[in-house]
Amino acid sequence: MKKVIILAIVVAALLIGAIVYSDISNREKAAGNPYGKETLHPATLAQLDDPLYGNLILPDELKDKMDKKEELYVYYFSPTCEHCMATTPVLVPIADEMKIDMKKHNLLEFPSSWDEYHIEFTPTLVHYKDGKEVSRQVGEQDADTWKKWFEEQQQGS
Repeated sequence: MKKVIILAIVVAALLIGAIVYSDISNREKAAGNPYGKETLHPATLAQLDDPLYGNLILPDELKDKMDKKEELYVYYFSPTCEHCMATTPVLVPIADEMKIDMKKHNLLEFPSSWDEYHIEFTPTLVHYKDGKEVSRQVGEQDADTWKKWFEEQQQGS
């Protein structure tokens, strides 16, 4: 009986140690991150050095731009979404090539944005003008569809 208790204590101690180590490691990796948060989801941490996920927009900046009625393209994504992982490498180069300042908003890190901006699925790309939504494209699309959508948006500007 004593061996079982000792084994249970050792296992519990190892588990607690692993949790503490993981938390410390996450905090170190997240230090100085562009999200301004002390800890980040591991999937977000994995994207920190990926240039496809630069040009982020945080909730306060997004709200400010909406309040100022600026024209804005926002790509709502989640690092855990398989469709986002397939879409981002197609969409970002198109936006760059067309010189469109497409902001990226991580819904995994800022879940309140789902409701605030009426996002039902990821990926979602929304074009805002005068503080209001003009158009949105939802789901994984091919390159031609993204290009055509951007061209339609630019013609309407």
